[in-house]
Amino acid sequence: MDRRAFLGRGMGGMAALSLATAGRTANLCDAMPPPIRATPDRLFRVTVCLRPFRAAGPRIEVERVGTKRVVHNYGHGGSGWSLSWGSAQVAVGMALADGVRDVAVIGAGALGLTAALTAQRAGADVTIYAREQFPYVRSARATGGWTPDSRIAMQKAVDPGFADRWEAMARASFTMHQSYLGLPGDPVEWTDRYMLSDTPFTERVRHAPSGEHPDEFLRLEQRLADITPRSVELAPGTHPFRPTYARRGSGLTFNVADLAHQLMADFRLAGGKVVPMELHDPNDVTKLRQKSIINCTGYGARALWRDESIVPVRGQIAWLIPQAGATYGIYYGSLSMLARRDGIVVQEVGADEWFGYNDANEEPDYAAAQASVLQLAQFWADGKGA
Repeated sequence: MDRRAFLGRGMGGMAALSLATAGRTANLCDAMPPPIRATPDRLFRVTVCLRPFRAAGPRIEVERVGTKRVVHNYGHGGSGWSLSWGSAQVAVGMALADGVRDVAVIGAGALGLTAALTAQRAGADVTIYAREQFPYVRSARATGGWTPDSRIAMQKAVDPGFADRWEAMARASFTMHQSYLGLPGDPVEWTDRYMLSDTPFTERVRHAPSGEHPDEFLRLEQRLADITPRSVELAPGTHPFRPTYARRGSGLTFNVADLAHQLMADFRLAGGKVVPMELHDPNDVTKLRQKSIINCTGYGARALWRDESIVPVRGQIAWLIPQAGATYGIYYGSLSMLARRDGIVVQEVGADEWFGYNDANEEPDYAAAQASVLQLAQFWADGKGA
């Protein structure tokens, strides 16, 4: 759940919750999160991920290359982990048409691993061909939150049936993610999210996007309102944060390192094979012995498949050492933080979703990362974090 979904879901029930909030304040305060030790000495790495955005939404379709059936499964913007299972169901159905039971998957990121597992569970023998594996794939640099409509498409670019297909994929993915709750390492878990504000939430005004743009990002979060927990407002002075106003909700968190290890272990346990290989041209797929191939190369498809419809959206994360007892997220201003079990991710998210759009620079900005960590320390009342 991203910040706009958090506010949209929370504000919708503001009137109904106003009386209940006061009565629940004491209980909510009993579970206040520990301050994050937000100091530069705890910064252990800085990563950049280029999210593969397509105005028309993810490309999930069949293309023939010689005698090969290639099923494309890429272009999910900031929703790769969130939509992975539902997207895999669609792609695998296309790949296994005509009774094919020997399948190749190109790419070992979030989309590749879930497609491979989905194909195995449908009875196929699967081989993954990949230049890189975890932790070197771009999926390893994801924020780790459930954001199924994050930069998923543009309003004017999608076809009339896109929203229904998106919802089906999101719900299928949500169901599958639940099956990883409670496993060792907590690969997937529910954690708290806090939205902070210097002004009352009832007075917040949605600002116009920065700059002039020919289209706007598609917003679909309300279609999942029945599976999105509502947020509640915390009374001023009853929480540990410096901003006066705070709301608390819940969201799915992907502890990406544990989740990737779990998926790869499941794949290998079922007899799956991984073959290191780098493809440079669409015709390279003709070298693979399998007749049915699922292409899950993410942003890499821009170069491999000459797909200029993919637009990079740069996102940089400053990683802080995991902290015992800290598993929650915060949104305040243009900064977000998600404390996962495999690291505390601190990210500048900008004023709106156009932040980082069409920026293909993958070089880390260490000065900006340190500035984000110092800014995070100001979230707490004493201005020092922990």
